Amino acid sequence: MIDLDTQGNASFTLAEHDSGIPASALFAGKADELRGRLAERDAEAGIALFSADPALANLDRMDYRQAGAALRAALAVLADSFDVCLVDTAPSLGVAMTAALLAADYMLSPIEMEAYSLQGMKKMVAVVSNLRKENPRLRFLGMLPNMVDGRKQRHINNLEALRQAYPQLVLPISVGNRDSIAEALGEQMPVWKIKKTAARKATQEVRVLADYVFTKMEIAQ
Repeated sequence: MIDLDTQGNASFTLAEHDSGIPASALFAGKADELRGRLAERDAEAGIALFSADPALANLDRMDYRQAGAALRAALAVLADSFDVCLVDTAPSLGVAMTAALLAADYMLSPIEMEAYSLQGMKKMVAVVSNLRKENPRLRFLGMLPNMVDGRKQRHINNLEALRQAYPQLVLPISVGNRDSIAEALGEQMPVWKIKKTAARKATQEVRVLADYVFTKMEIAQ
């Protein structure tokens, strides 16, 4: 798990799995050093977090193509130790997100059912289309309606409008605005470990999403 969002929410939730290697190190162009640090890691450790760190703020000083090439090189090193790499970025389009898209094979874009998010998604679709010219391997898995509140007519209307505007790009599933998910993130545990009845629906939604993504990526489970 690579956290390129300087806010570091994913780094907080997955702190138990911190690799000790900050995310900014993946842009340093030091493949041998990275390989050496990975060799010190327990091969059976499972998940490894490359946590967000203050030096990520310096990414915006890099040329986005240079940053993308550096991240691709780092991922080639990581491929010897891991089966799948998940990269989390901030929702704003900057060098970090652009580099991630230039290095990625797949992209999934969570979107909230609010006006500002919908407006931003129009720009995102255009950006992804342009970046695929530089990274033809990139497959856009689609937009994931996230934090959907079925009690709000605004959310229902916006979701319907989104599906009508982008019928091929919006996932057929969604994740609701559920307190159990927020609780799980705060408690640094999977939502299915929350011992509340309300967590069952959240668990179902998260697992359906995971199955959908794994199927699209042709990942054996």
